[in-house]
Amino acid sequence: MTVLVGYVPSPEGEAALRAGIDEARLRGEKLLVVNTSRGDAYVDPRFAQEPELAHVREELAALGIEFDIRQVLGGGDAAEEIIDLAEQSDVSLVVIGLRRRSAVGKLIMGSAAQQILLGAGCPVLAVKAAGQE
Repeated sequence: MTVLVGYVPSPEGEAALRAGIDEARLRGEKLLVVNTSRGDAYVDPRFAQEPELAHVREELAALGIEFDIRQVLGGGDAAEEIIDLAEQSDVSLVVIGLRRRSAVGKLIMGSAAQQILLGAGCPVLAVKAAGQE
């Protein structure tokens, strides 16, 4: 089995990574770190650049965690990509980071976190970055 982490280079993504590491260790499972972008913008701050991914690789290797990192570019919606990977990869838990959004922001833009929470076929752990209410 595998613990899947939806990773973005942000405090929320780092919180999800930390929680995913803890869960993978606790369960004795592999960690699958997923970073995705639809590729519909020239600059996407959610898409991890190579130095950020290298840092994640080095940290996981130093901790002795068995892991795989996947980057999906030009795919579908991030939530759909995570849900699909969870179904294909024998995932026992999905870990995502949450950021604070207004009710209007969620109504207009939707919420990837909400889609994952409702659409995943396995448990989902949603975490906040330190200092968030």
